[in-house]
Amino acid sequence: MTTYVVLLPGDEAAWEQAPAEQRAAVYERHTEFARVLAERGHTVTGGAELAHSRTARTLRAGRDGLVVTDGPYAEAVEQLTGFYLVESDDADDLLDVCRILAGSDSILGDAKGAIEVRAVVGGEEGDA
Repeated sequence: MTTYVVLLPGDEAAWEQAPAEQRAAVYERHTEFARVLAERGHTVTGGAELAHSRTARTLRAGRDGLVVTDGPYAEAVEQLTGFYLVESDDADDLLDVCRILAGSDSILGDAKGAIEVRAVVGGEEGDA
């Protein structure tokens, strides 16, 4: 079993401006995603929707040591808006299920359909 992180980029401004019905549809898509994962033998072990990037605090090395700044690591329209940790024996099937989240009516702005899936280092069964 390997642990994967499913990264969910999105346009935070589009999300904030979306009507309640559209937000509800996105949450329903996430419920469907979790249901299909379980049906196909994948296990969600963690994850979260993230607060808006304007609430981020970033540490950077500077001439005078570490500097704390307000805001995200990178200034961009698309920010990391959430993630799932998923244990799976079948990365291809996991990617197939991720299509549910990459649907055309999701609120992702320019990142529409962009879901990133990566194996977690040390996330394979038997790794220490």
